[in-house]
Amino acid sequence: MTTKTSQTKHFTILLPTFGVLVFSILYIVSTLLYPGGYQENKQSKGFSWLHNYWCNLLDENAINGAVNSARPYAMTAMFILCATLAVFWFLFARRINFSKSIRRLITFSGIASMTITMFLFTSFHDAVINVAGGFGLIALAGTYAGLYKKRSYPLFVMGLFNLLLIIVNNILYYSAGLLKYLPVVQKITFLFFLTWICLIDIFVLKKLHIAKKAEQMPVEILYK
Repeated sequence: MTTKTSQTKHFTILLPTFGVLVFSILYIVSTLLYPGGYQENKQSKGFSWLHNYWCNLLDENAINGAVNSARPYAMTAMFILCATLAVFWFLFARRINFSKSIRRLITFSGIASMTITMFLFTSFHDAVINVAGGFGLIALAGTYAGLYKKRSYPLFVMGLFNLLLIIVNNILYYSAGLLKYLPVVQKITFLFFLTWICLIDIFVLKKLHIAKKAEQMPVEILYK
């Protein structure tokens, strides 16, 4: 394999990590531009990391009534994140030794989940979360199985903990008395999940380096 081809494979593996980085930058920019307001204090100024949701950044108007200047950046960030995760599951499914039908199921579920999530800003917010979440769980299950199969137990356990955080998010969302804690837990879950995705990328890249040294190419055989 030529150096150029090897570098291309490295870049492809790290595409999701680059996407997460761009999303994170745009997320921060969006929070800086958000006019203000949250449910308990509609006249507050700026974005509150303790009280505002990610979805607040996607609305046409901020909760305080001002035009939401953060929306274009937040919409771009959401598109990049959804595309990033769709690419992640497409690449990951190709690198595990499951049957073709299982690999297709993981790929389809991941891409379907992210495609539906792009409509989070519409009036169908709750339905989008439920349907996208269902497809997402299938993709996550395939990811857990792939990590366990490759004996990446730390990442496997980390993924299960992330699933626990997702469950906590849902409990808080549907519990009126606990809803006030959701904005903080939502951000923790975001950070934990995206860190997990990046660590999986690094894990795959390390496997590639090991295979290169052992002259076991192409990279697909690492996952068989």
